[in-house]
Amino acid sequence: MPETPNLDAQVNGPQYLGPATFMKARALTEPEELDGVAPDAAIVGAPWDDGTTYRPGARFGPRAVRVANYQPPSWHLDLQVAPFEVLTVVDYGDAVCYPGLTEQAHEAIRARVAEVASRKIVPFVIGGDHSITYPSATAVADAYGRGKVGLVHFDAHADTGKSTWGNLASHATPMRRLIESGAIPGRNFVQIGLRGYWPELETFEWMRAQGMRWHLMGELLDRGVETVIGQAIQEALDGPEFIYLSVDIDVLDPGFAPGTGTPEPGGMQPADLLRAIRNIGLRTKLVGMDVVEVSPPYDHAEITAQNANRCILEAISALAVKKSRGGTP
Repeated sequence: MPETPNLDAQVNGPQYLGPATFMKARALTEPEELDGVAPDAAIVGAPWDDGTTYRPGARFGPRAVRVANYQPPSWHLDLQVAPFEVLTVVDYGDAVCYPGLTEQAHEAIRARVAEVASRKIVPFVIGGDHSITYPSATAVADAYGRGKVGLVHFDAHADTGKSTWGNLASHATPMRRLIESGAIPGRNFVQIGLRGYWPELETFEWMRAQGMRWHLMGELLDRGVETVIGQAIQEALDGPEFIYLSVDIDVLDPGFAPGTGTPEPGGMQPADLLRAIRNIGLRTKLVGMDVVEVSPPYDHAEITAQNANRCILEAISALAVKKSRGGTP
């Protein structure tokens, strides 16, 4: 009788075979394994969506985003690099998030990301709603030193609300919590793609008082994405040395990201977002990233999940280019 194909055959076969890790990256579960493998980057799932205010379902985002790519990342045509040959990328599983337990879930996310970032491994966190950025970016800031990390934030919404019907930990409040806690300096917090009808004037006045900078969607259209991204990098690094990147998939127009909790018409195109992420990865010391608000129940043909998957791949590929040139990721 022929032998049953082993795990190696599954891993090296089509994308739909084998364990459901990010791009078939090796699965690790324990901190000691991180020490033994010493990867350059680690995927971390943050399956939490109890902070949503509209359409839920982002708790299913990490699983959907992990497998939403049917082409192995063999060779990046634009960057001329084989990212997974240059970098060691692992999948570090999920933070344990039980529904309804906000403090416990956020602490689990912070601790899981800290296990990665404290080893100077770059965490790529898949949400989950945007409230997960508070524990995730806090873990990275603590690993590199508070005040040393600037944050570039792609989103249709500012997420700087004081509270949401009394909830201080919703997906509309994490950026205020990060600044209030001192994890990220307000003047080095830069937002890109804001549009629509929220937040209200009072919240924008609070943002100005913190020294925050933001670039509305109209500015991207008027001045061009590349110009705005260049300015955003300068603003985020006006003092800090490192960058944390947060991408809410609703920064894309809903035509390209229907599977999200709070779709906002008039957003970015995927090609522009992916190029922007690539440029940030090439031009800065990227030490952490999250992609959030993918809600598979509202997705169609995996459009949203595939765009989110590609956001992470673009950043990983940029880090691979830097390492291939003799630098650090």
